[in-house]
Amino acid sequence: MKRNTHDKRRHGLIGIVLLCFVGIATAQDSRVVLTNVHVFDGVSEKRIENANVLIEGNLIKRVTTDALDINGATTIDGGGRTLIPGLIDAHWHTTYAYAAQSTVITGDISEIAIRGALGAEKTLMRGFTTTRDTGGNPFSIKKMIDAGELVGPRILPSGPPLSQTSGHLDYRSAQATPTNPGDSLDYWNANLLMLVADGVPELLKRTREILRAGATQIKFTAGGGVSSVYDPIDVTEYTFEEMKAIVDVANTWNTYVLAHVFTDAAAQQAIRAGVKSLEHGMLFSEETLRMMKKNDVWLSTQPILNDDQALKFDDPKSNAKFIEVTQGTENLYPLAKKIGVKIAFGTDMLFDPVTAEAQTQFLTKLKPWFTPYEILKMATHDNAQLLELAGPRHPYQDGPLGEIVEGAYADLILVDGNPLENIDLLADPHQNFVLIMKDGEIFKNTL
Repeated sequence: MKRNTHDKRRHGLIGIVLLCFVGIATAQDSRVVLTNVHVFDGVSEKRIENANVLIEGNLIKRVTTDALDINGATTIDGGGRTLIPGLIDAHWHTTYAYAAQSTVITGDISEIAIRGALGAEKTLMRGFTTTRDTGGNPFSIKKMIDAGELVGPRILPSGPPLSQTSGHLDYRSAQATPTNPGDSLDYWNANLLMLVADGVPELLKRTREILRAGATQIKFTAGGGVSSVYDPIDVTEYTFEEMKAIVDVANTWNTYVLAHVFTDAAAQQAIRAGVKSLEHGMLFSEETLRMMKKNDVWLSTQPILNDDQALKFDDPKSNAKFIEVTQGTENLYPLAKKIGVKIAFGTDMLFDPVTAEAQTQFLTKLKPWFTPYEILKMATHDNAQLLELAGPRHPYQDGPLGEIVEGAYADLILVDGNPLENIDLLADPHQNFVLIMKDGEIFKNTL
């Protein structure tokens, strides 16, 4: 991965301030030593007290309670604060989160890409050093972040989510159907923001095209959605044979498939077809959750509630569907935890830059069902384990993510306080995250 010094990557007042106050490792010595920190390693319930961490290049070289005196290294005194792994959002939309829904009607792909690129830096500065993008076209944004030309988190892109005609991501106009053989793709489908496909032959082709574009895993919509117009929540989208065709192609590429779904019938069909990550699931029964446990399927859900941060839709039907779905959130988490399903944390921010700023606040919404330790572990180590399902398609192979151990990626956050005792510290990352490092590079240091 190309690595540039921070002054080449940043611009404006923020970059000037950081360059004045942060000892950025140079090309001659890329070592950084963090001293006097209490380490949450992503796995252990207790912190490693009074630790020192050596970073060489983009990897963690040592985690020790012994003194480290490294000549030439940049040394940062953590002042007894808590060092945690960079946060991971397992259900993020780089190109949906920062564009209003009206942009899909009145804008173009350049506007959506620019808004997503600008938002990527904000995502990183909230402490999310990695995201699994579960739908959209973030390919160029990811490419430029990895090359050091943009600032943002690591991205594991699913590319355009597949939807059947009349499915959750069929955003074509009401006059767009019926279609005729040979009709060309509409604008957003042609630009890979979403992709409508029907039938096994077409799905085989489209799935291969998405992988060709650079997807690390594949997403499709298995059931009805909230923000969509044509599909009630209860419908199952795609037949078993269609679902299996998508999974079969992903298997040939040694990766996996995730599916948007809320209800039992659609979820159970997706499991039988070989899907390994079910997104949302607020209306799942105990039977479905036990089927997930038996088949080692992840529940990638979000603490979305009908509260003051609830999404509001112009369509009253979408608002009604939102209420129906969110009423299941409070039942899903305790039941899934009791059964022992693997649970991932995500936020699913859509069409609202203001709500996107609340990304870390969604971690604190997990308090009714999980301890601070369980929440932190879910948003770091556990989410990283979900990402490993991408196998050789996983773009970051130098070391593990979501942990502070020797050989792991140096994706780190220094928290002013102890989030294992007070998870609410995460709700205000701009105040409480005093240092943010990704890939061994410091992007924030207010010490």
